[in-house]
Amino acid sequence: MRRVEYMLGGEDFKTMTASHFMESDVYSYPENALATELITAMTKGGFGSLPIVAKGKVLVGIVSEFDLLNAIIAGKEIETLTVKEIMTKDPVTVTEETPADQIMATLQKKHFIRVPVVNEQGILVGAVARRDILLGFLKSTEKAPLMAL
Repeated sequence: MRRVEYMLGGEDFKTMTASHFMESDVYSYPENALATELITAMTKGGFGSLPIVAKGKVLVGIVSEFDLLNAIIAGKEIETLTVKEIMTKDPVTVTEETPADQIMATLQKKHFIRVPVVNEQGILVGAVARRDILLGFLKSTEKAPLMAL
């Protein structure tokens, strides 16, 4: 669920943060998951990357389509390959308080489609995608409905 989906318009986009945009219901996988599991999830769910978590949903990595394609190109045994072997460790993240402009700069600079959102303990709490920010921008420009007195 994204808070931005329930906005009535008239929000100041410049003051919005990851907490407004983020999807809080995020698929994640443990380090011992097989690469084939992520391939299935990505192709069926339309994800370009998936977060990898340790006990307590602590974010420890991320696996992207790029990582999986590289493993295939390298001739790795995909059926037995664990995501720990190919994940990007210590991925770029944002917090719920990260402002929209910083998120956009990170996404653009790194050419990311989405970025994980973590709390102070490094626990995965969501993800923000470019599309989420665009929705937030659109919602912020809508006029709030008039309230009848």
